[in-house]
Amino acid sequence: MDKISNKRLLALDVLRGITIAGMILVNNPGSWGAIYTPLGHAQWNGLTPTDLVFPFFMFIMGISTYMSLRKYNFTFSKDAGLKILKRTLIIFAIGLAIAWFGLSLRTWNSLAGEDFGFGQRLINSILVFDHLRILGVMPRLALTYGATAIVALLVKHRYIPYIIIGLLVAYTIILLTGNGYAYNETNILSIVDRAVLGANHMYKDNGIDPEGLLSTIPAIAHVMLGFYIGKLFVAAKTIQDKIEILFIWGAILTFAGFLLSYGLPINKKIWSPTFVMVTCGLASTLLALLVWIIDVKDHKRWATFFVSFGVNPLFIYVFGAFLSICFGSILFPYAGGTISINGYIYGVAIKPILGAYLGSLVYALLFVGLNWVVGFQLFKRKIYIKI
Repeated sequence: MDKISNKRLLALDVLRGITIAGMILVNNPGSWGAIYTPLGHAQWNGLTPTDLVFPFFMFIMGISTYMSLRKYNFTFSKDAGLKILKRTLIIFAIGLAIAWFGLSLRTWNSLAGEDFGFGQRLINSILVFDHLRILGVMPRLALTYGATAIVALLVKHRYIPYIIIGLLVAYTIILLTGNGYAYNETNILSIVDRAVLGANHMYKDNGIDPEGLLSTIPAIAHVMLGFYIGKLFVAAKTIQDKIEILFIWGAILTFAGFLLSYGLPINKKIWSPTFVMVTCGLASTLLALLVWIIDVKDHKRWATFFVSFGVNPLFIYVFGAFLSICFGSILFPYAGGTISINGYIYGVAIKPILGAYLGSLVYALLFVGLNWVVGFQLFKRKIYIKI
């Protein structure tokens, strides 16, 4: 058992891969109008399986951040600071690039019927920065990683639990005093985002941006929670101790989160404190289960599919995002009009045979499979693309 505890735990890569595959799956249905309930987000308060995917990845990112910073002995230096800053900026910039690429192609398509020449249409499609969404999944990953990494190098780790509690308590006060559970533009989160970012640079959902500025506060606490549990996990002497730590923290956080949800509902779109607690608790529990299955019981063959995603997580996610934009926005002539790749595969080839809902799911699974082919080729050749 001690031998296992000193090796890289495959379960970490598997859980990371499960989250990336899950994110690609739920983001790419054949049709947004035909989604099985578990594969959609909760409309407001509540929790669905889909709502677990992104926070699970952030929890694992916290553990990975702990492991990656050990080489600096958790001491701040110019080299460490510059590396963290560089990685933060690159991840944020990639997020902006994804948003720009999608908006640019949508704008190009929307101008098809306008009286523009090719050059003017192209320029108008490129210069869409006045409506570019600034925040999103990748920017949130960038900001939470950067904040957690800097704190980890500047603050003694025994104080991190107090920082986590402080952030969650402060955010709770903001929500309770700022109409933070209102699903409209009177919500303090919406007010701040519109004042700082501008309505044109936000996600359009009743004025609520699910990756907005204020909700970044609990998201930082979320990654720090993963970081601290990762610290306890790595410090454990045996594999049994590692599993025990994950299960205990998983049970405490999950129970506490559901208990507090009677006063502070679980809500992904505002990243409520109870959402942080429940999703981190469930992620910790699932990781404990995977460590037991994979690293103790040695049941590994089934895990190869997810490891292919897990060893190159950000690259595969970004690749999938750009591929999704291309499939949905690049049009070609069909039946006297135009159709997208997504529209043809789902609407013409799959839906008539399997129906709307099953066909939409099958399309999503095929899209995940296409991304897996790329991920598996990289994994097989031991190519690891780090950002």
